[in-house]
Amino acid sequence: MQPSVHEDMSWTVAGAKAKLSEVMERAQSAPQTITRNGKPSVVVVSAEEWQRKTARKGSLAEFLLESPLHGADLDLERQRDEPRDLSL
Repeated sequence: MQPSVHEDMSWTVAGAKAKLSEVMERAQSAPQTITRNGKPSVVVVSAEEWQRKTARKGSLAEFLLESPLHGADLDLERQRDEPRDLSL
């Protein structure tokens, strides 16, 4: 019987230790999940995938300029109230 896609990408800690080379080889084409006590614990991905996911995509200024709120008429004036008394 051929393993399902989910089974094919999921490893126990012991299985991943025993077959680390295979885990790494498969991670080149698809993320590999390592489980601990039956629950997903970590995911192994290729270095290329990691770089793609963590690469900065523009500057903060570009992000703000592309915001749906850019150009909206928001009242951003700072309030000049006195601080409240925190003594008891």
